[in-house]
Amino acid sequence: MSTNTLYLTADNFDEEVLKSTVPVLVDFYADWCGPCQALGPVIDSLADKFQGKAKVCKINIDDHRKVALTYKVMSIPTMFFFKDGEIKERITGGLPAPVIEEKLNDLL
Repeated sequence: MSTNTLYLTADNFDEEVLKSTVPVLVDFYADWCGPCQALGPVIDSLADKFQGKAKVCKINIDDHRKVALTYKVMSIPTMFFFKDGEIKERITGGLPAPVIEEKLNDLL
């Protein structure tokens, strides 16, 4: 687990994501989800790699169901890429680290 991965809540989502001055990757996940668990180390490594350039965040859909419903997350893992408070891309399912990294780089 990376100390650079930001864990979001319903209370800090707007501040950390929508008002962010840097691009943000948000991983919607659940503890019981196998593919989410497999993606976890990738998310943590990206958090370390992009420290200071972009935020890499996770939000547990079981703990923060209202946020998941707001963004119409129907299956997990689902990743959103935000820039300037807007969704630039949405991906459902696991992807290789280089693909996710490239998408983050495109927002820088």
